[in-house]
Order: sequence, then structure tokens, then C-alpha cells
Amino acid sequence: MSERVVIVTGGAAGIGAATVKKFASEGARVAIWDVDAARGEALATSLNHSGETAAFRQVDVTTAASVDAAVQQVLHTWGRIDVLVNNAGIVRDAQLIKVKDGEIVATMTDSAFDAVLGVNQKGVFLCTRAVAQQMITQKSGVILNASSVVGLYGNFGQTNYVGTKFAVIGMTKVWARELGRFGIRVNAVAPGFIATEILKDMPEKIVQAMVARTPLGRMGQPEDIANAYFWLASDAASFVHGAVLSVDGGVVTGT
Repeated sequence: MSERVVIVTGGAAGIGAATVKKFASEGARVAIWDVDAARGEALATSLNHSGETAAFRQVDVTTAASVDAAVQQVLHTWGRIDVLVNNAGIVRDAQLIKVKDGEIVATMTDSAFDAVLGVNQKGVFLCTRAVAQQMITQKSGVILNASSVVGLYGNFGQTNYVGTKFAVIGMTKVWARELGRFGIRVNAVAPGFIATEILKDMPEKIVQAMVARTPLGRMGQPEDIANAYFWLASDAASFVHGAVLSVDGGVVTGT
């Protein structure tokens, strides 16, 4: 991965930060895109102690102008783009219709639905559309999309999130067909239950229930997903294309 240029969206924390660190440790030049400027700048600074390894830019992946400008900055800085990791994602969980004591008490709101689609699906579309144009010119590149185990099997209370993660798989399949002829590989990763900061707000019994559904008996770590991204981006996976790699400890999901 030495000298290759990598973009990681949602790269300031969690799986994104672990992915940034993994690629940087292997010699890549990494563009960190995130809305969290404080964390993004801090991460870039921590990686640049021995040279210009990482660069942060505050990017709203739901806005084409923000994405397009960020792509131009990467090209101005490093001249090419070898890997795009579409990692940025949010959750706004709620039941479609919540019933208590036989009465409808709540529904998933339009704003919750639209917000998740904007980041998790449209964001992947906008970033890929912008970056793929450069990769076509280069006749090479790797695009990696963040799906989820729930995008394969569904999950209670996540109509919006599951919808986007299922859609990402579909877009991955389409782009594999469309972009392969230009030397661009496109794959998706479907993480299971990963120990990120989101878990801090979850009740302990929910966390333990997640572990109980995982045959390996533990939560995944952000580094587990970062390692999967790295392998898929590397020449070791040069014939892997249009695939969905589950990294989930064998998790079994349900209601």
C-alpha cells in the first residue's frame, strides 16, 4: 500500500479511525473525511509525526458540492486516488409503528428516515460518483462500501438503516458490473456487532444480547473491520469483485 492514496469517509472515529490508522501504518497517504473537525484534525496530526501521511477535510457526504471540492483537494495534494472507503454512516433507530397496550404511540419520523438515507446511501452514491471519474482516468482503483449484517438479514427497529445497508449491497453489485472494465474493483463489507462508541449509549443487557448472538462469543473490534478493508484494497484481493464480505463472528440476527 506504500504511496497509494486512500479516502476514508467518516474517518475521524470508530471503524473509520481504525481504518485510517491501518492504511497509514502500511504506507498509504490517507484523506480523512468527516463532519467532526476536532477529531479529524487530531487524528491527522497524530499520524503526521514523520511526514505528510494524512490530511483532514470537513466533508458533508450528503452534499455534492462538498464531496466534489474534497476530491479536488485530494488530487491537488497527492495527484491520484487509489482507494475509496465509503465508511460514513449514522443511525436513527425507531420502530415503523410502535404499539403499547394496544395503542399506537409513535412512528418512525420522516426526518429520521431521510437523515439516514442521506448519509448512508446518498453519501455513498455521491462519493463514488465523484471518485470513480478519477479512477476511470487512471484505469485503476478500489471502492469499498460499508454495508452491515442487518443489510443481509434485517433487524427490529431499523427500517431506515437496514434499507440503506441493503441498498449499498445493490449499488456495489451494479458498480462492479459498470466499473470493472476500467480496472476498478468494487466490494462491500458487512460488519456484525462492533465495539464502537455507539455502544456507550446502549443498555448493558442489549450489549450482552448482541454477544450472545455471536458464536465467537465477543463483540468485533474496529480493527477487525479495518483489516477487512485493507485486505480487499490490497493486491492480495485482486480477483475479488462485486463481493459482500461478512465480518461478524458468525452472528445470528433476529427479532
